[in-house]
Amino acid sequence: MNFREMVRISWKSLLSNKMRSLLTMLGVIIGVAAVIVMISISAGTEATISESISGLGTNLVFIMGNISRAGPGAGFQGMQGGLVYDDMTAIGDRINGVAGVTVEQQTSVTVKAGNTTLESITILGATPDYPTVRDVSVSKGRFYNEQELDRASKVVVLGSGVAEELFGEDDPIGQSIYASNVKLTVIGVLAEKGLVSGTDFDQQIYTPITVVFKKFTPSMFARMTGDRVRQIIVSVDPDADMDKVIEQITLLLANRHEVSLDALDFTMLTQSDIIETQESTTSSFRVLLAWVAGVSLIVGGIGIMNIMLVSVTERTREIGLRQAVGATPGDIQTQFLTEAMMLSLMGGLIGVIVGVLGGILFGALSDMRTVIEAYSIILSFTSAALIGIAFGYLPARRAAQLDPIESLRHE
Repeated sequence: MNFREMVRISWKSLLSNKMRSLLTMLGVIIGVAAVIVMISISAGTEATISESISGLGTNLVFIMGNISRAGPGAGFQGMQGGLVYDDMTAIGDRINGVAGVTVEQQTSVTVKAGNTTLESITILGATPDYPTVRDVSVSKGRFYNEQELDRASKVVVLGSGVAEELFGEDDPIGQSIYASNVKLTVIGVLAEKGLVSGTDFDQQIYTPITVVFKKFTPSMFARMTGDRVRQIIVSVDPDADMDKVIEQITLLLANRHEVSLDALDFTMLTQSDIIETQESTTSSFRVLLAWVAGVSLIVGGIGIMNIMLVSVTERTREIGLRQAVGATPGDIQTQFLTEAMMLSLMGGLIGVIVGVLGGILFGALSDMRTVIEAYSIILSFTSAALIGIAFGYLPARRAAQLDPIESLRHE
């Protein structure tokens, strides 16, 4: 019996029980679709996180201080380690390959302009390199300069959202606002950037960090420990060697802080490090989702095996007749295995269509981004084919081992 004839007979057999065949394929359809949708959700989440981190700027190195205390009861004056504002200045002046460097010090203030009051607005103290490092641009006016930073000039740049809420259609440049009773002159408005990695750049106001140190420092104890900063952000020139720049910064800060390279009081991370950590987490989550979805495929395979075993019992006399006219045990086994394969492949094909459409629809109707991965389609469809072979083998083998005489006597 040639392959074409075997496929024709198998197809005819499946069509003779359309509803049963469809219900048998349902497990495979759900399994394949679930694998594609789950992986597309995971891939979409991973892509969103990666883009969000990249949206903070380009070629960034984040330096975070590790602050410790000298001993019990030492209070703020006994704090050791960490980063200070002068560390940033030293990096900008002495490290080659640095395109920009900034620090960020923020607090929450009440902002007033005319009759409009905004509560809990973040005021961010930074340096003139902030737009370069954070990849933001000024849509109106300008950003503050080095002279205004050194003199602690009371100037402010507004996020686009804050500017619109305070001034509406009016031009805010040159006007004054009050941030917790500190009068600031508006010199610029940032272009709209939106929410990036949990930070809404449009709902913040920006002033020289020296102003924040003088006017918005939460307590006198913070001043006594120096102008400490939580983190320094360095933008590395695209043409520079990132590893060499990091090495230079490490040696510089270790020397300034008088610590050994084995006991650094700061931690350095690049955007690539953060993205890799996030990808590692989401990859594990993706594998978990794929395994959970894969259970549906296994359940579908068990359904195929169950129906094929029932089919063998129902068609025992047919098997006996075919053996009587010359069909070999191998022919019988191949025929039933082909039927199982056709069920799984058809289910896999429908599942792929449902999964792709489901992933696209899920992304369109929900807040979660989905990305259809080609490998998820190949993986799920191949798995469906293998399941058809694996779970169809036992029924096919049983059909091939039936005794022809006993089969002909079967009612």
